[in-house]
Amino acid sequence: MKKGKFILWFNQIGIKDVPKVGGKNASLGEMYSKLTKKGVPIPNGFAVTAQAYDYFITSTGVKKEIRKILKGLDTRDIHNLQEKAKLVRQAILNAEFPQDLQDSIVKSYAKLSKEFKKKNVDVAVRSSATAEDLPDASFAGQQDTYLNIEGEKDLLDACKRCMSSLFTDRAISYRSDKGFNHFKVKLSITVQKMVRSDKATSGVMFSIDTESGFKNAVLINAIYGLGEYIVQGVVNPDEYYVFKPTLKNFKPIISKSLGEKRKKLVYSNKDQVRNLPVSKKDQERYALNDKEVLQLAKWAVEIENHYKKPMDMEWAKDGITKKLYIVQARPETVRSQEDPNTLTEYFIKGKGKVVVQGASVGNKIGQGKAHIIKSVSGIDKFKEGEVLVTEMTDPDWEPIMKKAAAIVTDSGGRTCHAAIISRELGIPCVVGTKQGSTKIKKNQKITISCAEGEKGFIYNGFVDYTVKKTNLKHFKKPKTKVMMNIGNPEMAMMQSFIPNEGVGLAREEFIISNYIRIHPLALIHFNKLKDKIAKKQILNLTSAYKDKKQFFIDKLAQGIARITASFYPKDVIVRLSDFKSNEYANLIGGKQFEPVESNPMIGWRGASRHYDPKYLPAFVLECKALVKVREEMGLNNLKIMVPFCRTIEEGKKVLKVLADNGLKRGKNGLEIYVMCEIPSNVILAEEFAKIFDGFSIGSNDLTQLALGVDRDSELVSHVYDERNKAVKDLVSTVIKAARKHKSKIGICGQAPSDFPDFAQFLVKEKIDTISLIPDTVIKTSIAINKTEKKLKK
Repeated sequence: MKKGKFILWFNQIGIKDVPKVGGKNASLGEMYSKLTKKGVPIPNGFAVTAQAYDYFITSTGVKKEIRKILKGLDTRDIHNLQEKAKLVRQAILNAEFPQDLQDSIVKSYAKLSKEFKKKNVDVAVRSSATAEDLPDASFAGQQDTYLNIEGEKDLLDACKRCMSSLFTDRAISYRSDKGFNHFKVKLSITVQKMVRSDKATSGVMFSIDTESGFKNAVLINAIYGLGEYIVQGVVNPDEYYVFKPTLKNFKPIISKSLGEKRKKLVYSNKDQVRNLPVSKKDQERYALNDKEVLQLAKWAVEIENHYKKPMDMEWAKDGITKKLYIVQARPETVRSQEDPNTLTEYFIKGKGKVVVQGASVGNKIGQGKAHIIKSVSGIDKFKEGEVLVTEMTDPDWEPIMKKAAAIVTDSGGRTCHAAIISRELGIPCVVGTKQGSTKIKKNQKITISCAEGEKGFIYNGFVDYTVKKTNLKHFKKPKTKVMMNIGNPEMAMMQSFIPNEGVGLAREEFIISNYIRIHPLALIHFNKLKDKIAKKQILNLTSAYKDKKQFFIDKLAQGIARITASFYPKDVIVRLSDFKSNEYANLIGGKQFEPVESNPMIGWRGASRHYDPKYLPAFVLECKALVKVREEMGLNNLKIMVPFCRTIEEGKKVLKVLADNGLKRGKNGLEIYVMCEIPSNVILAEEFAKIFDGFSIGSNDLTQLALGVDRDSELVSHVYDERNKAVKDLVSTVIKAARKHKSKIGICGQAPSDFPDFAQFLVKEKIDTISLIPDTVIKTSIAINKTEKKLKK
C-alpha cells in the first residue's frame, strides 16, 4: 500500500469519497473545497483514511482476532454485547501502528501546525465511519471524539482510541439493527484545527424543523463552551428559528427562546476538559446575538442548497478570533424521509394529572411503565415497552432506547442525543423536564404526550388518545377556500401540512397569555408598579431585556411571525388583541391598570381599547410588533383584523392609530379586515365595507348578541345555537352586502367547525372563505365538496 493513501487533506476529498474517508470527512472535504469560496468558513484539516484503518487491523492480525471475538454475538443480550465489545476494543488498543502509517500521521500533523504557525497545533480528533451520515442512517454519536489534542504522541493515541470506538456497545448494536456488516463499515479519522468555542459558544442547527418537517425554517441551538454538552443533553440550550424564504433581504428571526445554560465544558489541560458553572448574567442573556443567528442561518441555506437536501450541522465560535465556523454537516435523516402524502395526527382525548413537563420531540403519544435508570450500569434490566426515564442519555444507551415506548430526560434540548435517536426510532420523547427522574416513580403507569405543541407532558396513568391518518394523495380541495384558526404558534408548522388556503384567524391572546404573560402597561410603567411580587416575576421573565417594552414587542412579533411564516405566502389574518378587562387583570401586574366591570363580555374590549388614551401606549407596542413582522422579517402575507368594532367611528379611529404607527391600509399591500360579530356590523355592513378590505364573521359573539345570550352561562346555554334562523339571516345579509361591494367575506367562528351542515349553508350563500379549527379541516372539506357538487348540478 502506498503511503499517500493513508492521508487525504480536506481539499483533496469530496462527498463521493465516503468509502475512502467516511461520511464526516467526505462532507468536511466537500464543504472546504466548494463552500469556503462562497463564504462558509470550515477549519482546515486532514483525514486518516479508511484504507489506513484496514491496513492497521489487517497487518497486525487484529481483524482475525475481532472475527473470533464476535462469534456468537447477541446484541439483545446486554451482557453478551458488553463483554464482546470490550474485548474487541482492547485488542485494537493493544496493537501498535505500523511505522509507515505512524510517520504519515505525524508528518501531516506537522504540516497542519505549520499552517497555523504553532509548534503543536490544537486539533479535534473525530471518528468518521464509512457508513455514517447517510440519508437514512445518521450513526449519531456512535464513535468517539477527542478534543484539544496537542503533540504527536497524544494525536497517535487519540487516533487509536477512535479506531477502537468503532466497536463500542452502541456502535455494534446500531450496525446490527441497520443490517451493516461489521467489517464493511470502516473507520476514517478527522484531524481538524480546533475552534476555541470553550472561550465562546457552540451548537447545532438544522435546515428543517426537526419536529414537524417544515422545510422553510432553520433551527439553531446554542450553548456556552464546547459543543459536547449540547449533544449529550447536559445543557438546555437557547433556541432560534429563522425563516428561509425572506432571509436574503430581511432579518426573519421568527422565534427566540432562552435556555438555562447552567454549565459549560472548557479545556483543562492537554486533552482534558472540565465542567464550569455559567454566571447568572450569562445564563440570562442569549448566547448568540441576532447578527450571528442570521449569519449561521445563511450558511445553513448555502449548505442545504449545495447538497440539495435538508442538513444537520454543527457550528462553533472561536473565543479568541471571535469568528464563527461550521465544523460538521450531514444529511437530516428523519423528517426529510417521511411520506408527504400521509398526514398522521395524534390527539390526547382524556385528562390526566401532569406529573412533569419539558420540551416535546416529535408529535406522537406513548405509554408504559416508568423505568428510572440513573447510570449506564442499570440498562441491562430494562424491558421492552417500558418508558425510559433518566437524567440524560448518551450513545451507550442506544441498545435499550430502541426497546422503549417513550423517553423522558431531566436535561437536554431538542438537538441532544436522546432527541436525535428518539426521532430516528420514531418514539415520543420529552427532554429538559428538570425533575422527571425524581417526580416520576418506579413502575408508575404514565402517558407521554408530544402532540400538544412544543411542551411535552407526562401524565399520570394511561390517558386515552387517538391516532388519525389521512392520505392526502387524492384529497381534493373545495372551491370555497378553507382556511384555519390558529392560536398556538408552536403548533403552526405542524398544522401547515393540513390542506389549507392560509389562516383566517390568528389570535394574539394565546401569545400574550402564554409567551408574554405580563400586562403591557405593567412593562411600560414598570417603575410605578405597586405589586412587589409582580415586579419580581417581570424581572425574571424579562431578564434578557434592559428595555421591558421591547420584551413585549419581540415576543408578540415572534409568536405572530411563527404562524405567519408557517403558512407563507398564503394570507394570515391576525386579529388584534381582544381580551376582556377581567382577562387583562389576570396578566402579571394587570390588576393595577384594569377596571372592574360587571359585564366585561360587552365592556371595554376590542376596538374600544385600541384608540382609548388609557390603553393607547400598550396598543402602540402591539403595532410595533406587527410592523416588525411585516417590515423587518419580510412577512407581508400578514393581514390585520380589528375585533369587536361597534361603530363606523370606532373603525376610523382604530385605522388612524394603525396608520400613525406604520400600519397604513394599502401600504406594501396591507389589508385590514373587521370582525363581523355585532348586529351593528351587519346593519351597517355597506358602511363598514367602505373603510375596511373585508369581513370575518365571528359566529360565537354574533350568536350571543343576536339572541341576547351569555354564552358562558349554563342556565341559558340551551338557547345558544349558531344555527338559529336569526343568526343565519344575519350571516346571509352580511355576505350579500360584502359581495355587493366586492369586499372579501369569510367566517372564523366556531360554527362551521362544529357543524358541517352550517359550513354547507355558508357555501350555498357563496361565502369566500371558511376558517376552521385544524382537526376539522379534512372532515368539513369533504362535506363542502359534496355541497359544491350538488350546487353545480
